[in-house]
Amino acid sequence: MKCCEIIEKLESLSPTAFAEEWDNIGLLAGRRDKEIRTVYIALDATDDVIEEAVRLGADMLLTHHPLIFRKLGRIDTDDFIGRRVFELIQKDICYYAMHTNFDVMGMADAAADELSLTDRQVLNVTYEDDISKEGCGRVGKLKECMSVADLAQLVKEKFHVPNVRVYGDLGDIVEIAAVMPGSGGDYIRDALNAGADVMITGDIDHHEGIDAVAQGIAVIDAGHYGIEKLFIPYMEEFMKRELSGLQIYKAEMKEPFVVI
Repeated sequence: MKCCEIIEKLESLSPTAFAEEWDNIGLLAGRRDKEIRTVYIALDATDDVIEEAVRLGADMLLTHHPLIFRKLGRIDTDDFIGRRVFELIQKDICYYAMHTNFDVMGMADAAADELSLTDRQVLNVTYEDDISKEGCGRVGKLKECMSVADLAQLVKEKFHVPNVRVYGDLGDIVEIAAVMPGSGGDYIRDALNAGADVMITGDIDHHEGIDAVAQGIAVIDAGHYGIEKLFIPYMEEFMKRELSGLQIYKAEMKEPFVVI
C-alpha cells in the first residue's frame, strides 16, 4: 500500500481542515509514492522512537505531536530536530503527524468515552457549519454524581496513570465534567460557561489551578502524556480495521519523566 493511500485514510478520520492554523500536520518527511508495509505509532518522534522504528524496519512513522513545529532554516545533524529529520529521510521512513485535527476528530471523544460522559457537547468550538459544531474537548454528565476524590480515582484507572494532581475540595460532589486532553488552562472559561463542576486535563500550572477553584470548578490534572497517549491504541485499532495487511508496531506506554 502506498503512503498516499494511507494518508487518504488518515485524513478521512481526522480531516486536515480541522487543524489549527498555527499547527504543522500531515506528511512532514518522506515520499508519498513509497510502498508501506510496516507502520510505527508513537505520541512523539523522540530519538528512542525513531531508533526503534529503524530497528523494526518501519516504512512509516505516525505520531500525534509533530516533530517539525517551527520553521527549519536548515537540516543538519548539529540540531536535535535536524538530526531526527535527517535520520528519517536517510532511512527512507515516511513521517506523518496528526495533531490538532486529531484533537478535534478523535482524541476528544476518545477521552470522553473513557469517562462514559453522556449528553456531551464540544467544549471549545473551532469549526461550525450548518450540520455540526466541532472543536477541542468535551463536556457532559458523569454516569453518576461522585466526589472529586472518587472521580480522581476513576481518572487514574481509566487513563492508566499512577497519580493525578487535584485542585479543589476532594469531598465536593460533581456531576458535569469537562475533559480537555493536553493543556487545559486556556479552556477553564469554556468549562465554566458550560456549567462544568470539574475539568479533567493535563499541564495545569499553579495559578491556573488555584484560579479555577476560586471560580467554582475543580481540576484533575492527569498529565499531558497521561491522557494523550490514547492516540497510540486508538490509531492502532483504526489502522488494523481500515488498513488491513499492514504490520503495526507501537511505542511502549511509558511516562516521559520520573517522579522521585
